[in-house]
Amino acid sequence: MVVEVSGCNPDVLNDLDRVKEILRESALQANAEILELAFHHFAPQGVSGVVVISESHLSIHTWPEYGYAALDVYTCGEKTDPWRAMEYAAEKFEATTIVKTEIARGQEIEGRPRVYGHSVVETEVMRDGMAVVS
Repeated sequence: MVVEVSGCNPDVLNDLDRVKEILRESALQANAEILELAFHHFAPQGVSGVVVISESHLSIHTWPEYGYAALDVYTCGEKTDPWRAMEYAAEKFEATTIVKTEIARGQEIEGRPRVYGHSVVETEVMRDGMAVVS
């Protein structure tokens, strides 16, 4: 899942410890098994980080000056729920708008053995918790 969150609280987006905790808890909300965390705070602002999970990863890049963050929630298997991770993170960042795109990855391309691709399953825009029809 590729997620863009806008209208976020810039103070939260620029706080390394809070961003790290939100992504860690997002992974737990998704029922994922956390293996490792790596985060970095940029000068003068912004945070990037990744939570490595046994099911793949969650990553984030923040732009506090724009109230914006880009997240990837990449999971596999039936155990995890990437939507719960995304919803938790968006709430904690105080996002007013969410654009989420679900992508199916690792699909073998017909007629090309061992060549894999991806396809967009769904894109949805949400504003203040409500789906926006475009």
